[in-house]
Amino acid sequence: MAKISSFKIAAGVFGTAALVKISVFALAIAMLGLTTAAQAGSLGRPCTAAPQSQWLSINELQAKVEAQGYTVKKAKLKKACGELYTLDKNGSRVELFVDPTSGQIVGRL
Repeated sequence: MAKISSFKIAAGVFGTAALVKISVFALAIAMLGLTTAAQAGSLGRPCTAAPQSQWLSINELQAKVEAQGYTVKKAKLKKACGELYTLDKNGSRVELFVDPTSGQIVGRL
């Protein structure tokens, strides 16, 4: 008895063209997910190695971000990084990651 692969069975049921379209779509979704995960994962690292005594206050960080045209809705310090939930000039929500020693934006989501 000859073995029939699951691809041959699926090709018989759905057609080869449909399987190719599904495979391309699944690959595109997987690549998009990996890109998003890579961006989010890279922002999980500390923004500075400087001691906390050298950090700006949360109000000073907020002022520096607002000077760049953002409207800050919420701000906190987490993992040696300022996390600011903001609206940009177009009103779109943007999460900013800020170096707490300088107020420099080091990442956006």
